[in-house]
Amino acid sequence: MPVQYEQSIIKVLAYFDIFNYPLTLEETYHFLDQPVAMDDVLLTLQQLVDDNRVFRMGIFYSLQQDPALRTRRINGNQQAGALLATGYKVGGFLYQFPFVRGIGISGSLSKNFADQNTDIDYFIITHTNRLWIARTLMHLFKKLTFITGHQHLYCMNYYIDEAALRIDEQNIFTATELITLLPVSGNGTIDRFYDQNNWAGNYFPNQPVKKESRSLGRSGWLKKTVEWLLDNKAGNRLDNWLMRITTRRWAKKEQLQKTNAHGIRMGLHIGKHFSKPNPEFFQRKVLDSLEEKLNCQQVIEFKHTN
Repeated sequence: MPVQYEQSIIKVLAYFDIFNYPLTLEETYHFLDQPVAMDDVLLTLQQLVDDNRVFRMGIFYSLQQDPALRTRRINGNQQAGALLATGYKVGGFLYQFPFVRGIGISGSLSKNFADQNTDIDYFIITHTNRLWIARTLMHLFKKLTFITGHQHLYCMNYYIDEAALRIDEQNIFTATELITLLPVSGNGTIDRFYDQNNWAGNYFPNQPVKKESRSLGRSGWLKKTVEWLLDNKAGNRLDNWLMRITTRRWAKKEQLQKTNAHGIRMGLHIGKHFSKPNPEFFQRKVLDSLEEKLNCQQVIEFKHTN
């Protein structure tokens, strides 16, 4: 079996191994970085299992010989079903905020996994030059959810507007998040987002980048009214002012090296047309972990062949 098939499969398993998430044969195939026939994937996986470089646990494959990962995954998939139903309802509600043009579910839930600590993460597209008004209104609402203890259902941590649909950071982390994004509601903007980010297909040629939106969002009268009231120079000034306030507040958080409830360093990458987690923190940590795992696998491969 060609060595490059083995390397591609190891790379896929190593990436999801960072999250202790074993994969099925079909999932391994879908996340490969080159077009390969399913039969060849199966044969290569079997050879890797025979060589004790990959471990099979029922229908799952992993770089770790730990049966507990299989149990964790099965339980996580079951819990994700119920939480996803909630996520779609909440996402439809969030679409009714002024200037929101698209809502998607991202994070671990978009990979069909949840546990007792899982938040529902949302990817949000707003109208051009109104991101900071939309974001501020949504986060003011989120403060109310802390009263009832439902804040984990409203993690709105990634915003872009219609002027910045193409993702700047193009790597395996962002490609994975894009390819697994679950569209909830929109007015066609999410389709344009996928068109602008077809580069992700270079990372995962065995699956389509574009996914159909679950439903077309319909704007309520309150949303339309607020948008009409702020469709002017005053709206422009308000959006810029809110961006400056948020920038100062988050600069202080990064200076103090604050972490969130999961112990992850908090940081926000801010611009006029985007508000997203600082890629130098969690994203960089994942990419560094992947490189470390692949280096370890090269050592294992060298020992096996010698």
